[in-house]
Amino acid sequence: MASIQKRGATYQYTVSRMVNGQSKPIRKGGFRTKKEAQVAAAEVEAQINRGIVPHLKPVPFDEYFIKWVRLYKSNLSITTQKHYQYTYKAINAYFASKSIQEIKRHDYQHFLNDYGSNKSKETVEKLNSHIRACVKDAIEEQIIFHDFTRKAVLNWTIPEKKPVDKHLDYNESKVLFKELRKRINEGLSYSLLFLGLTSGMRFAELVGLTWDDFDFTENTITINKTWGYMKRNPEGFGPTKNEQSNRTIRMDKLTMNHFRSLQNVNMMNVHKLVFYSPSSKYKVISNTAANNVLKKLLRELNIEPISIHGLRHTHASILLYKKVSIYYVSERLGHSDIETTLKEYTHLTKELRKEDEHGTIITFEQMSV
Repeated sequence: MASIQKRGATYQYTVSRMVNGQSKPIRKGGFRTKKEAQVAAAEVEAQINRGIVPHLKPVPFDEYFIKWVRLYKSNLSITTQKHYQYTYKAINAYFASKSIQEIKRHDYQHFLNDYGSNKSKETVEKLNSHIRACVKDAIEEQIIFHDFTRKAVLNWTIPEKKPVDKHLDYNESKVLFKELRKRINEGLSYSLLFLGLTSGMRFAELVGLTWDDFDFTENTITINKTWGYMKRNPEGFGPTKNEQSNRTIRMDKLTMNHFRSLQNVNMMNVHKLVFYSPSSKYKVISNTAANNVLKKLLRELNIEPISIHGLRHTHASILLYKKVSIYYVSERLGHSDIETTLKEYTHLTKELRKEDEHGTIITFEQMSV
């Protein structure tokens, strides 16, 4: 039976325990109320009754998190690992070396509120997902016994960019497609933009392409690497974002014919890079240069500019608009799972659902005539 003692302004519990015939009680203090001490003592007693040795040594939250990242997330791309590093820095800045056992739900909620005071929804969601996964493993290891991330409310202040701002609609994409076809032989940047629109690849995947990745017989492109195009990326070739990003996609003949002809006139380089640029710092067309060409072109076409990453969203939106299966779209984009695709294109799937509902009603109304 546990006993509770008041120690100044806080409470301490003492749980009786025998080890090899000797009394070795477990004590812990610092509880704000007697009730908190009683609850904590009951948990320790329950563990002892189940034959579990309670993990009494305090484990600093920041240390546990970074060890967890190194153990379970070392296989991720350098860019993705950096996001976990940002989460670690946020934990360290707010909690310092506070033990993971001490953190309660209200502590974590205060942390999220503070973190979200100058962040976007996407950034807060990413941090919360990292910590939730870590906490679940801490529970499984019996270091803690309560999920302090449960029912956490996410707050942010920077407005999320509306999905409609991230991509072109179907008619705008047709206009851009036709204009890119006209200019496709005017420079390698136009070829890159054209392929971005017709393939839906990420920019790092585009500049990581080599001529060996093109199969002009089967009209396919294999995507299994990226190229470091900015300071935070590894130099040269690097891994794709995740395992599902390693894929082979089928392409239209128009795009493949263009790149077949481009291969015949393009100067070969030591890495066989398709978008090689000897004058560029990273030896490929820069993201800035590609974005500048795209924005200038869209303004000429009287279309609200988007970034080159917006071409990826446009590609997916076109496929969904044309009723292509979301499972195929997810696979083609190299998403880690279909939930990512559903989340990214919620606005479109809702619109398509309305169309499907309308079509269902019309179908059965016609049958009743």
